[in-house]
Amino acid sequence: MAEAQNSPQSPTPLGQGAPPPVGSTTAGQIAVAAESTVATRMSAPPSFDVADFPVPHGREEEWRFTPLERLRGLHDGTATATGTGVKVDIQAPEGVTVESVGRDDARLGKAGTPVDRVAAQAYSAFEQASVVTVPKETVLTEPIRIAVHGEGGVAYGHQVVELGAFAEAVVVIDHTGDAVLAANVDYLLGDGAKLTVVSVQDWDDKAVHVGQHNALVGRDATFRSVVVTFGGDVVRLHPRVTYAGAGGEVEMLGLYFTDSGQHQEHRLFVDHDAPHCKSNVVYKGALQGEQAHAVWIGDVLIEARAEGTDTYEMNRNLVLTDGARVDSVPNLEIETGEIVGAGHASATGRFDDEQLFYLMARGIPEHEARRLVVRGFFAELVQQIGVKDIEERLLAKIEEELEASVA
Repeated sequence: MAEAQNSPQSPTPLGQGAPPPVGSTTAGQIAVAAESTVATRMSAPPSFDVADFPVPHGREEEWRFTPLERLRGLHDGTATATGTGVKVDIQAPEGVTVESVGRDDARLGKAGTPVDRVAAQAYSAFEQASVVTVPKETVLTEPIRIAVHGEGGVAYGHQVVELGAFAEAVVVIDHTGDAVLAANVDYLLGDGAKLTVVSVQDWDDKAVHVGQHNALVGRDATFRSVVVTFGGDVVRLHPRVTYAGAGGEVEMLGLYFTDSGQHQEHRLFVDHDAPHCKSNVVYKGALQGEQAHAVWIGDVLIEARAEGTDTYEMNRNLVLTDGARVDSVPNLEIETGEIVGAGHASATGRFDDEQLFYLMARGIPEHEARRLVVRGFFAELVQQIGVKDIEERLLAKIEEELEASVA
């Protein structure tokens, strides 16, 4: 067993300690762009420098759904790390290397550049990052488990998971407790590698979590992301994928259960920038209670050189009670006609009356019939996770949420 623990640090001065900005704009350009909006997340200029991002005011396309006043200062630089924000514990099978590295490590930021002010602030604020490395051709039979437990303070973090060529691994990242956390997570997949990541957000009710997940998928590599969000006051996650070579395959699955007063936001971006790659995105959510708010933004870009691309994305939402709100926006941008297929779909609705009638006509009480419908709605995704204890925990959590709904 390998263990690592990092203590979050106070933010460094803006722009210090970061590598040269990638795709950043000049100060003059920022002054002009501050009041403009971006059509989609595809066109947002990435940068490691916080100064390249104006403080959001809520009218920007990428921030218009987010309750900025509930981010506790993560978006405007007023949230200062307390040193007791989160505790990180990593348990890894034999043969896996776990390191705590400084800001000058070449692997940091290699998978992707921050695309908004909070991600850039997180990159500018950490001093030590955790790096988990699976050597080439290593096939793990047990998951790597990363426990991130909030201890009530403000924290900024950075995590890297790197797989060598033809390595295979499953990583479970489990978020619990109470914290105000901004973090970046990088996944680096070598050629032919296979990585499954299960990221669980099971925070306490008052927690705030804003994160950017960057995956760089090597030639003929396979990346599978499962994002599960239940807890927290505000959770805003931004999974992003790019391809380092041809033949990469990506599957992005998501499950969220948004309760009264919660804001859960998932903003995905798949950049098909290499030929003959695949991606499949399926996110499902259920909402209940007054002012429950779920946001799903799915952006897929097929660049001109990405011939032979095959991609599809889908978001489905089930509204269980009055007072809940869903914003679902799939976006698809295609720059070449030489593709296998591309499509997207989004659907939001209440219970299917025919399903309820069918079950109730067979003697099943209405409240139990509703629970069966919700279980069936999520079961398809839960069964694909592949980590038995996580599957059992999620099914129990869904039951707990449904019990609260009945009550």
